[in-house]
Amino acid sequence: METAKNMDRGSFLWRFSKNFNFAADKLIPESFVFALILTAIVFVLAFFLTSSGPMAIISAWYGGLWSMIAFAFQMTIMVVLTSMAAKSPQMEKILSSIASAPKSAVGAYVILIVFATVASWINWAFGTILSPVLAMYLSKNIKRVHFPLMIAAGYACMVMVQPICPSISAVALLASPDHFMIDELGVMPVSETAFNPLGLIMVGILFLVTLFVTIKTTPPEKEVISFEGEINLTKEGEEEPNETIADKMNNSRIALGVFSLIGLIYIVYHFATGNGLSLNFIIFIFLIADLILYKTPKKFVDAVKHNMVLAANVMIQFPFYGGIMGVMAKTGLTGVLANGLIVMASETTIYWASYVSASIVNLFVPSQGGQWIVQGPILVEAAKAFDAHMPSIVTAFMLGDEATNLIQPLYIIPALALVDIELKKVWGFMAFIWFMWFVATSIGLIVLPMIL
Repeated sequence: METAKNMDRGSFLWRFSKNFNFAADKLIPESFVFALILTAIVFVLAFFLTSSGPMAIISAWYGGLWSMIAFAFQMTIMVVLTSMAAKSPQMEKILSSIASAPKSAVGAYVILIVFATVASWINWAFGTILSPVLAMYLSKNIKRVHFPLMIAAGYACMVMVQPICPSISAVALLASPDHFMIDELGVMPVSETAFNPLGLIMVGILFLVTLFVTIKTTPPEKEVISFEGEINLTKEGEEEPNETIADKMNNSRIALGVFSLIGLIYIVYHFATGNGLSLNFIIFIFLIADLILYKTPKKFVDAVKHNMVLAANVMIQFPFYGGIMGVMAKTGLTGVLANGLIVMASETTIYWASYVSASIVNLFVPSQGGQWIVQGPILVEAAKAFDAHMPSIVTAFMLGDEATNLIQPLYIIPALALVDIELKKVWGFMAFIWFMWFVATSIGLIVLPMIL
């Protein structure tokens, strides 16, 4: 039972989480500096653990810088378009209505976590972008919710659910009839990887852990941080005068109306022909939504300019992560790190070792497909040596690959930009959730394979 004195200091989990937040306040710099520090660490590790010389490492870094350019642009335009949609007067009414449903902090956390989990299972980008938007409105409605914790919890749900998503990189790759390890593994259908019982049970456990931790991490009232920004920053101004032909074109609703209709027709066609959600298609959905919401070319362009500043961190940081991945791949450092952990495994700990090795490598190679290409052969060789269940090895790899996305901030950068919050305000809660996951997953990956 919590004493009155302790409740004045928050719940036990709140007090425990403050250890991680203290570290974040003192040690975690701006997210761009975080990327630079990771780059420096990779340079040092590559120099001492591989045979690559300084120029080879620098060349690998330079080559990798440009490998993320397309992805950086995708994420940049997604931040701008989703921010425009979230801050439109029409969307404010819809999300305000949803956010008005809960009447307590617990209800707000439950709605956010369920929403983020379902949205992220449909597609990771939906969960990453839409959950902080909903968190803004919930924070405005329920003053007892801690906004940085909500951002971390929503992002954690995106990370958590990926190993059971049929569209995740490793799952899609292994289900392909021409993947690079077809001779060793054959085709591994989604039912064996994404819907592997071990993965389903572990994700269910992590969902309950996340829900429990979020609800029970209760701050004292004086330490609650609410979202204080203005959500609807994109105000609809007065209609511009149509004095010239140029004015009439700028303020015409016909142009955007026509292209909105074309876009809606294609969206219906896309789903009707059995296609799914890709990152490009999600961006396209938001583009069409914004054309509809802003009605005229001038209002649309003004909103783009207004929200472009939010994408600055994404544009500059993603190439640096590409540089990190280039060094890891070209110097062979990925294999060195992964193999060093796997050789210490045993028949009992092989799944846990796969999880830990994937977690560590993911800190520097935050791309599951790229990581599997390098680390997959090492894991398969180790699994055969211990006669391990191969789909469960893949599941352990995916759990580990996703877990440390709570430590390195690449994929949360767009969400932070969208709600204009510093990394250090959220990172402590992300690390706290990761720690709770690590304990639960470590126990699960040692005990469950002996039962299933």
